[in-house]
Order: sequence, then C-alpha cells, then structure tokens
Amino acid sequence: MSSALIVICGATATGKSGLALALAKRLGSVILSADSRQVYRELDIGTAKPSATQQQEVPHYLIDICNPTEKMTLADYQQQAQALIASPPLPISPSPPPPLLVGGTGLYIHSVVRGLKIPRVAPQQELRSQLEVLGQLQIYAFLQQVDPVAAEKIHFNDQVRTLRALEVYYVTGYPISEQQGENPPSYPILQVGLECADSHALTSRIAQRTEKMLAAGLVAEVETLSQKYGWDLPLLNTLGYQEIKQYLAGEVSLSEAKDLIVLHTRQFAKRQRTWFRGYPEIKWFDADHSDLLDQVWQCVQEFLDM
Repeated sequence: MSSALIVICGATATGKSGLALALAKRLGSVILSADSRQVYRELDIGTAKPSATQQQEVPHYLIDICNPTEKMTLADYQQQAQALIASPPLPISPSPPPPLLVGGTGLYIHSVVRGLKIPRVAPQQELRSQLEVLGQLQIYAFLQQVDPVAAEKIHFNDQVRTLRALEVYYVTGYPISEQQGENPPSYPILQVGLECADSHALTSRIAQRTEKMLAAGLVAEVETLSQKYGWDLPLLNTLGYQEIKQYLAGEVSLSEAKDLIVLHTRQFAKRQRTWFRGYPEIKWFDADHSDLLDQVWQCVQEFLDM
C-alpha cells in the first residue's frame, strides 16, 4: 500500500507534465492524471495528453479510460484514483515510491486529497429535463425548501449545482448536504503548485503550446471527432475544440481561432489559479525558475524523510 502521495498542480501550460515526468523517473514512480478531459479516448492533441513516448518512459494511469460519448463522473474518477493510490501498479517492495497525482482539474485533486464524500447518484436526464423546463428561479425555490443548507452554498443562478442537489434529493430521499463532507486519507500528502509569476510568460507559454497543437494536427483531430460522433458531441464545446469547430464551420479564420484559443486558455488559467490559491497547503514554485527541478526535488526529499 502506498504510504504517501505527491501532487503536482497548477494552471494550464505551467509545465506540470514535464516536471512530473522528471520527478517520476527519479523516484521510479508512476503518474496518475488529474485532467478531466484526458480521461477520454481520442481527445489527444487538444488536451495536451502525454505522448506515447512519454507514457513509455513513465507509466501513466487515468488516461484514456472512457469513450467520448460516455460520462466520467467525479465519483467515478475518485474511486479509480483512490484504488490506484491504495495499490500502486508497481513491483512489490517494502517501501514503494509515492505515485504522482498530476493535473489542473482542481475538483479531481480535491476529491482525492480531501477525501470528498460524493453521493453516488447517476445523472437523471429525464428528471433534469423536467426541472429545467420550470426555470432556474422555480427550481432554486424547490432547493430552498428541501435542502436549505445546500441552497445557502449554491448561488441562485447556478443551475448545474441546483439541478444536481435536487437530483440527489429526489433519487435518495435525503438532502445532498447530509451526504457530503470529507474523509481525508491517512497517508501524508505533498502538494506542489506551479505558477508563472510573469503573466506575459504564461501567455507566451500558452501561445507556443497552441502553435504546437495546430502543427500536430488539432484541426484534423476535431474533424475526425465530429465525423465520428457528430458536431453536437459535448466535448467539442470545450477549450481548444470549440474554437476549431468554429473555424471548420466557417465562422472564423484559422488565425482568429488560434487567437481565441490563446485568449480563452488565459482566462481558464486565471480561474485555475484562483481555485488553487484557495488551498494554503500547496507549496508554490516559479515555473520559469532555472533550478525548478532541483528546488522541487529537494522539497520532495524533505517530505519523504519526514
């Protein structure tokens, strides 16, 4: 059983994958992805999924585990991540190296490091459709009646969370607020965060990565996905795919699509940074520091020697 966990987190394009790869090689460990889109097969270029070569160098898990038409819930992800951490897929040894949980999906990481209690209620599409017709004002009023505790934590305009809370209540008969909470794992966790102190440096990183994605065949990837699954595939409305979809529909030029990807990625990175900054246990490092690997390695060594 793993006796520890190392998390590498932060905003997109800060170099988490590269750092994790180098650390995993030194430790002889494996990498567990914490990316909500890399779990899907066939979404490779637009999600900056580790290459086949990188996955050969270091074993990666929680990548390519469901089809684009399937739904990976937070509970599903948490269950699979916790199972891998409890029994790391490494040769048996008296003191196996800790796995690395790597990614920018804050809720995925949060579900593991805080041990979130997640009601295991599958999405009820028919129920959701019936509720949506009533409008957000009415369904939020329902939530205030059946689960006032949850209503206090959910913004009155947040339809997604309102629907989820009502869905859990109507399926189980118990308020979602009574089924939530935390059960933190007993093993020690080191959380390393990467950030670019210079916003211009991050913009440059994002622009360079976007260029690489386009050169690697992002347009062809979107075309293939749309032909196979249809233009209404929800994943084609996510960052990087949506903008290329607009280009293929003739709504924008390729240059404009590229600029939109950079803009939207910058906005997304800002939201990620805000999320992760809310957790004081994360130890932050400058992604552009020349001695980044050595700095983080020293931190890891101190953590393992505790």
